[in-house]
Amino acid sequence: MNHQSILTPHAPHPEAFRDPKKAVAQLIKIYEQSTDFLCKKFMETMQNGHPGHRYRAFYPQIRITTTSFAKVDSRLSFGHVSSPGSHATTITRPDLFRNYLEQQIGLLIENHDVAVGIGISETPIPVHFAVANDASISVPQDGAAEFTLRDVFDVPDLSTTNDDIVNGTYKVGKEGREPLAPFTAQRVDYSLARLSHYTATDPIHFQNHVLFTNYQFYVSEFEAYARTQLADPKSGYTSFVSTGNIEITDADEHIEPTIKTPQMPTYHLKKPDGGGITLVNIGVGPSNAKTATDHIAVLRPHAWIMVGHCAGLRNSQSLGDFVLAHAYLREDRVLDDDLPVWIPVPALAEIQIALEAAVAEVTELKGYDLKQIMRTGTVASVDNRNWELREQEGPVQRLSQSRAVALDMESATIAANGFRFRVPYGTLLCVSDKPLHGELKLPGMASDFYTTQVARHLMIGIKAMETLSEMPLERIHSRKLRSFHETAFL
Repeated sequence: MNHQSILTPHAPHPEAFRDPKKAVAQLIKIYEQSTDFLCKKFMETMQNGHPGHRYRAFYPQIRITTTSFAKVDSRLSFGHVSSPGSHATTITRPDLFRNYLEQQIGLLIENHDVAVGIGISETPIPVHFAVANDASISVPQDGAAEFTLRDVFDVPDLSTTNDDIVNGTYKVGKEGREPLAPFTAQRVDYSLARLSHYTATDPIHFQNHVLFTNYQFYVSEFEAYARTQLADPKSGYTSFVSTGNIEITDADEHIEPTIKTPQMPTYHLKKPDGGGITLVNIGVGPSNAKTATDHIAVLRPHAWIMVGHCAGLRNSQSLGDFVLAHAYLREDRVLDDDLPVWIPVPALAEIQIALEAAVAEVTELKGYDLKQIMRTGTVASVDNRNWELREQEGPVQRLSQSRAVALDMESATIAANGFRFRVPYGTLLCVSDKPLHGELKLPGMASDFYTTQVARHLMIGIKAMETLSEMPLERIHSRKLRSFHETAFL
């Protein structure tokens, strides 16, 4: 079709579906038709030069219209629209999100007893995202080709790639359609591209339960655990993926080291249904923590937990002790514009119970004896790694007034972004130094007990995730994370 010098693929008529599998199949069909068109036209343009017109294709869209308030199970925090009207969302990579989409669409149909509409949206697909799944195609930088890319194709538009839905600042347009999902297709595509860049693994490998750490030692421990699970046919785990998308299915397979280490090395212990565990070494600092969670959030994981190192702030703590965060003092500053500091970030009972039970199982300590090595309390996160080198009276006074028991640079960021993105979150830290009591993080400070506890720490995180993976979605996705006026999709 040629309209105002814009060529587009044939647009299928909108269809109504009451079968979620058929609805998702139609989403996949429309998406593949659009991206195939753009990939073909991009290759032609790169070979032949400017065609004298523009090429454009559109994301598919899900739409639902309701006329009454549905009476749904009040225990559910998702799966239904909050008020009558028209709700819609653009969709990308429906192949990657097939299970998620079938689940969410199925709940909508069941709870509202209406069909969902599947068709094309009015949002163009940027050519960068359309060709991202074809390894044989690369988009040149602006000026490298003989034509200006933006004169022929749509490119990413940051004005529509934002977090206004999850931040609660979304404004309904003249068409009156409310958002159906927390992220638009362009926002998801942007993060999928960033994930591949930062983690050196394809988003398809990410599992629904994500562990974050700031210590490389945990990577080797995670790989060792993964190999024991692959050796056990009853474990349910089917493969292990290392950076560079190196995937093994046998416990004894060799993993060739990658030439370049990514910014956030990531590893995946996979199950067929995505119910496995992903470990991300985010490094140090709240900026890294925000970057990782900003992008992983679009995959809609069922839980993420920080298992990192921290400074113990109480004299009664020892190196290697654990801290289970039940509150956060946010001095990381990276999320202040998105989630004001006056907003409380509550502890989630399901995560807390799973973590405490895992500590008890791994250490074989229970009840009052567990207090020997684990403390529950407030974790403070700061944005200055060398805070000890500044004037001490002010910072120490704030830490004391907050009743903080530990200090790090990532936990509050991960928890706050979990709250913001409606992803269940938690924190279990290991004390690696006690700066207020003269035990600085220096070579030779670690005791045998500390070394043993570090080895146990990751196992505790894994055990907690395995417990959470067996929990029904309606239980793990707490209503604490949902506001008055929410999207139907998780």
